[in-house]
Parts: sequence; C-alpha cells; structure tokens
Amino acid sequence: MARVIGIMSGTSVDAVDAVLLEVPPDRKPALRETATRPFPAELRSTILQLMTPGGNEIDLAGRVHVELGMLYAEIARDLINRVPGNAVHVIGCHGQTVRHRPDGPHPFSLQLGSGAVIAGRTGIPTVTDFRSADIAAGGQGAPLAPGFHHAVFASESSFRAIINLGGIANITLLPRSGPEPVIGFDVGPANCLMDLWAQRHLSKPFDDSGTWAAQGVPDDRLLEQLLSDPYFSRPPPKSTGREYFTAAWLDQALTRQGGSPPPENVQATLAMLVARSIRDQLPPEVDAIYLCGGGTANPYLRTLLEEASRIPVSDTAALGFPPAWIEAAAFGWMALATLNRTPSTLPSVTGASRATIAGTVHYP
Repeated sequence: MARVIGIMSGTSVDAVDAVLLEVPPDRKPALRETATRPFPAELRSTILQLMTPGGNEIDLAGRVHVELGMLYAEIARDLINRVPGNAVHVIGCHGQTVRHRPDGPHPFSLQLGSGAVIAGRTGIPTVTDFRSADIAAGGQGAPLAPGFHHAVFASESSFRAIINLGGIANITLLPRSGPEPVIGFDVGPANCLMDLWAQRHLSKPFDDSGTWAAQGVPDDRLLEQLLSDPYFSRPPPKSTGREYFTAAWLDQALTRQGGSPPPENVQATLAMLVARSIRDQLPPEVDAIYLCGGGTANPYLRTLLEEASRIPVSDTAALGFPPAWIEAAAFGWMALATLNRTPSTLPSVTGASRATIAGTVHYP
C-alpha cells in the first residue's frame, strides 16, 4: 500500500490544502490526514498581481515560485510527521496557476511552486507541472481531476455529475458503467467573481454562506449580458481561469448595460450566473449532482443550482469523501501514477491526442 500526499491551491488563492492518502493496489484511495494553511497576505497579493500582465513579472514569478515551494514543503512536513516512520512514497503538488493559455499557436499553462524545493525540504520525490504533457499532446491541460473522480465516484446505477465549485466551476460527467467516455470541462466562474464583488463592497474576502447574495434579487438583464460571453456556449473540451473572468470582465458588462444595479443584486446575479451556466451545460441524462470545493459552503448557491437544474444536489460527503479535499487528493493520486510511469489524464476530457503521464518528478 502506498502513502501519498496531495497539495492544492486553487483559483480563489485563499489557502493551501493538503491530504495524506493511502492507496491500496486496485482499490479506492482512502483519506487519512488533512491540513490547510491560509496564504500570507503579501504572498496572496503578489500571486493575484501575477495573474494579469504587468511589469517585473519574471523577478516576481521567480520569487513566488520559491516562496510557494517553501510553503508547500511546510504543509507537507506537517503530514509526513503524522506517518509512522515518515513513510510517504510521493508528493503531488499542483502549484498555483498564474496563467492558463491552452489555445493558440503556442499553448501553455504556468503553475508556480518549486518541486525541487519541496523535494529538497521533505526528502520525498515530488511531482509538479501536471498540465504541460497534456497540452503538448494537443489537450487543454485541464481539468485534471476527472480521472480521480472516475476512480472514486463512478456508479453502475447513476449518471453522476461531480461539480467542483472553486474560483472556477468545473464539471465531471460520469456515465453509468459502459462505453460512454468520461467528459469534463471548466464551466465558467464560480467563487472568483462573487469574492471580488464582496471584497469591493463589503471589504470581506467572501460572501459567507451566500447571505448577502440572498438579500438581493438577480438582475435578468445583467445575467443575460454575462451569459452572452462566447465561452459559455463553446463546446468542450474547454478550460479557463481567473485571468479570463476578471473584475474588468464584470465591469465591462455593467458598463454595456448602462450602469450597475444595487450591489446586493449584482451579487445575487453572479450567484445565478454560476447556477445557470452549470444548468445550461448539463446533459439531460444526469440524474444526480455532487458538489465539492469551497462553494459547497454556500447554501444559497446550492439552492439556486438545485432549483435551476431540477436535479437532486448533494456533496461528495454522501459518497464517502469530504468535499473540501477532493482536488488535493486528486493530485496525490496522480503523482503516484506518475511515479509508476502510468498515464492518468483522460483525452475524452482534455481533447489531447493520447493519455499522458502527467507531471515532472523532482527527487530529493
């Protein structure tokens, strides 16, 4: 049985999550330990700065690459110290995405967080840069968690949608066992725009439990303006990031409609945007929705999604895996596959020409 650590920091840039998994041969992985650390305020500010083009990017990115590696190593050591004999086989660290450009003549995706620093400080082989091989094979390089979702959540009796509500919303479609392939794609914004709006008008990092959005009324005109963005109607495979759905993107939509509704109505509209964009991209065969990611803590958003989709909505805890730790677990699971030279990406999700061995291994 292998013990692996997975580390994830997502598009919300709020915290680093890490898990310790036990992975028996030919059986589902089991969650054993978890840890989380908030980003230091200055580091978070620099990361957000790097998500849009600006000056001095190379020096900033180089510094953040090492600083993140040190932070990831600290949280990994916390978990390693909980294992008898420190017997961890591999660490998988997704890193912090600061630019995702999977389309065009020179596609790439850039995640910061030095695997060499993590491996050197922990003494454990560390896998990073999970996206590049898939992009080199013609894929989007994202989303990558659907392979893990399929391994852990697929059902013979139900067509399930696993929906991660991070900064960006992404869907994994798990057909009943049979010839149909697993499909996954980024839907559009989830928490990123709601968080930005709450920071601007409440001076808070996010709208706790969606209580502020629940006080507003969605603005239908603004909602249709937002949904008219061509990304939403683009068929999969597709992926996006916080660098696309920015404050400027929202402000431009508000300007086009001739002014902003009351702030709480905009927040309600942004929540409805998440629910509507998901509903509009779900196939009719789906009969159950399971949520994971930070957005599961927003009951208002969950209610909107259930009302919009008319499909029962639960979270992955109902399937035996706590929703806050899914993404970190996915990269620990993928890192073990990489160490074993086993492909773990799904061409049916990313659009790549073949399944790839994801990531680069750094040895201590």
